[in-house]
Amino acid sequence: MIKAIVAGAAGRMGGRIIHMLNAAEGITLAAAFEKPGHAAIGRDVGEVVGLPRLGLPIAGSLTEVLEAGEVILDFTHPEASLAHLKAAAPAGKAMVIGTTGFSAAQVEEIQQSAQKARVVLAPNMSVGVNLMFKVVQDIAQVLSSGYDVEIVEAHHRLKKDAPSGTAMKLAQLIAQSLSRNLDKVGVYERHGLIGERSAEEIGIQTVRAGDIVGEHTVIFGGVGERLEIIHRAHNRDNFARGAVQAAQWIVTQPPGFYDMQDVLGLK
Repeated sequence: MIKAIVAGAAGRMGGRIIHMLNAAEGITLAAAFEKPGHAAIGRDVGEVVGLPRLGLPIAGSLTEVLEAGEVILDFTHPEASLAHLKAAAPAGKAMVIGTTGFSAAQVEEIQQSAQKARVVLAPNMSVGVNLMFKVVQDIAQVLSSGYDVEIVEAHHRLKKDAPSGTAMKLAQLIAQSLSRNLDKVGVYERHGLIGERSAEEIGIQTVRAGDIVGEHTVIFGGVGERLEIIHRAHNRDNFARGAVQAAQWIVTQPPGFYDMQDVLGLK
């Protein structure tokens, strides 16, 4: 039985991951923790996330529960995830990181840690989104000329980073397929008299409203037609279920830096 530790246990994603762990076979929740000072610390994790009592109080840090499990599932924020990885890697613990908003330097730091640790880092752990990652690359190669690329993402009003990690991953994959430098061709906002759209642009536009779980649309717009690839998340369970699948997979792998494409065998 794989023993899992959940970071940010009282959060939206942490709670759904705990629900998925509770229902999964071959893996179990061994411990859960929150940031220091959180009101949920000391409370039974089951009661906090809407399950029956599980007999596991929420700890106030990873160090308190580090030895309880083999793999840590972390959907918190960049600085916290990096700190957790720095504690987990020397202890030989695997990590599944679904946090978004990392800078390029922070991703490089994670990759360096993964030389000696097992890490899955993915901006989106949904099976559908990861299939979307794969197909948009193929479409971009076919529609490499005469089609404008636009990405529109929508999330709930509480999301802190923009554009979403998923939208950025889509843009990066499409830019690679088109042999373009996203730093030069990415357009994140349009306002006023901006002139004609360039053929090289990849637009990435953001919507924040209400309780939208997550929607991503990739538009390939040509003259006389357009192709749209759309993914809509109805709830967070598909992300949580993918994270649990990643946790079950990573514990059997050698040290390295992996993503959900690896987990799902899509590479």
